[in-house]
Amino acid sequence: MANKPRPGAVRKSKKGPTTGTGGHGRKALEGKGPTPKAEDRPYHKAYRSKQLAERSAAKQQGGQRPAARRGKSAGEMVTGRNSVVEALRAEVPAKALHVAVRIEMDDRVKESLKIAAERGIPVLESHKSELDRMTDEAVHQGLVLQIPPYEYQDALELAEETMAKFKKGYINNAPLFVALDGITDPRNLGAIIRSASAFSGHGVVVPERRSVGMTASAWKTSAGAAVRVPVAKANNLTNTLKAFQQLGIFVLGLDGEGDVSLPDLSLATEPVCLVVGSEGKGLSRLVRENCDQIVSIPIDSAMESLNASMAVGISLYEISRQRAR
Repeated sequence: MANKPRPGAVRKSKKGPTTGTGGHGRKALEGKGPTPKAEDRPYHKAYRSKQLAERSAAKQQGGQRPAARRGKSAGEMVTGRNSVVEALRAEVPAKALHVAVRIEMDDRVKESLKIAAERGIPVLESHKSELDRMTDEAVHQGLVLQIPPYEYQDALELAEETMAKFKKGYINNAPLFVALDGITDPRNLGAIIRSASAFSGHGVVVPERRSVGMTASAWKTSAGAAVRVPVAKANNLTNTLKAFQQLGIFVLGLDGEGDVSLPDLSLATEPVCLVVGSEGKGLSRLVRENCDQIVSIPIDSAMESLNASMAVGISLYEISRQRAR
């Protein structure tokens, strides 16, 4: 006689899956796909080696890593003890001074901290890993100066405002601008700003693309003149110069083979925009074609050309001299 279960007793199920449960664990069993290569996993040492190799290759192609790094939103990072203390001495605008935790003190670090305290610049302690990250692993020596992005004026708006002030008699000197065509050296920009300040210039215009911008190096070279002379940006230099002409500003291009010699310049007392090109290529074709006059500086035939900032300085002096008559 077969044994019958007692009332209330629970029958034990057999081992194995029950009916209808075959798909419950299917998704979990699918996994996450093939394992990434070691060099593609950020936590693996091979990833680190790959990153260092790529940076080394980029460094060999582009030369030595500069002392200043530029970020999209954080502005520019001046790195290294010499560069930082020189920027602070030159009163370059600064957002913060980042100092490594337990940094080894020397005269440059002490002076940097002293100037930062005097100017009210926030001093922030950061670990070396954080300094490496914010400078893209530049050689910072535990000292990083954060420069805020320069606030450029619009070139046409600056010209319109200056011309309006001149017509209303708010400024005595006729508007005087300098436009840069293809110049990429920030030291040239700084020197040009300094000359513009010395000879009553009202602004410096730089193109949006393929042109130098207001870096820490430009600030230092300007020797403080960048505070007094605005730097404006032009989306398209050729179109901006045409707009200047419509406002009544004469556009004068500087070139060694000009049709007018600087001492014979008859437009010096009028509203003027001087345009200077790079030392090697000179003025671009479109810019040259849209100049009212091409002006040359008489120099010894043994000298092929002048540095851009030097040419601007000489031209601004001559315009200032003629206006003072």
